[in-house]
Amino acid sequence: MEILGSNFDDSVFAETRNRVSVVLPSYNAKFCEAQWFCEDADTDDMLEKQKVYKFRADLAYRRKQYQTALSDYTTCLSLIPVGGNMAIKRDVLEGMARCSCQLGRPEQAQELTEKLRKEASNTCQLSCVLAMELSIAESLGNGRAAVGLMQQLCSLHPFNPWHWLKLAAVCHARLDSLGATASPGASSADPVTGPLRSEEETGPMEPQREKRELWLKACMGFIRTRLLVAILRIQQSSFVLQTSERAVLEADEALLRLEPSERTVQVIEEVMSEDLNPETMREENHDGESLVGLSVKDFEEHWWDGLVCAGLLKEEEGPGSGTEDRTQEAR
Repeated sequence: MEILGSNFDDSVFAETRNRVSVVLPSYNAKFCEAQWFCEDADTDDMLEKQKVYKFRADLAYRRKQYQTALSDYTTCLSLIPVGGNMAIKRDVLEGMARCSCQLGRPEQAQELTEKLRKEASNTCQLSCVLAMELSIAESLGNGRAAVGLMQQLCSLHPFNPWHWLKLAAVCHARLDSLGATASPGASSADPVTGPLRSEEETGPMEPQREKRELWLKACMGFIRTRLLVAILRIQQSSFVLQTSERAVLEADEALLRLEPSERTVQVIEEVMSEDLNPETMREENHDGESLVGLSVKDFEEHWWDGLVCAGLLKEEEGPGSGTEDRTQEAR
């Protein structure tokens, strides 16, 4: 009697087919001495020339020799043919923009960044552009532009706690700086396209309202950071976990200085945690995806409007109001 599953296919015991071994061609690895690219690029290979000037420029930038780096980046860009290696081209344009920013040429840096924005084809490249524009805004001391750019980064990567922590820090810094009168020539950023624009073009914001908005955005950024880290720290260990713990400590200390009321904290936590579930976090992971058909919810629509509808953006809410609110609640 044959037991079910006890019989075997004869092919299991058949001899394996003889395979013809293929002799691979010998490979000689190329050995390069340290800083080999510092020598003259005496070669007809255009790709090799691109590498030489690109590496020279990177080294010069690292040494803070920004004018030398800009010159080498420019030479490298001239060697890249139309339709050539786009990865190298983007690296070179970014390097030129950063050099221009360091040399005090924000207009030139912004022009180069705009080229990168127009040619961005995926979320990683767009994130790079936004980070570049943020560097330009911070170098100019343009707090309003920095806030707008960080809102775009948070919308593009809603589950990145470091973007939310940076948004909160930028809002907090802008809030502290509002004691000084803004100069007429100060510039701001268009919250949609990102390019720097003058205050005359965008129109000034009523100071007290801007302070309340910055205060609330700083609170929501720090609280969102705490919520995200609480979810992600389960999978973390070692120095990564230590970094997350420092971020939570920083957020807690900042919230103590901002003094939000218990009701404010509760409402912000409810609104900012609505999309924090594993299913949503998997579905909205657009990192590296094409921008074609990508729909990034607007910052206001996704989070801000919920806080405004809850009545948090009112005259009584704002810097320093938390102590009074808690006193009233205690009574």
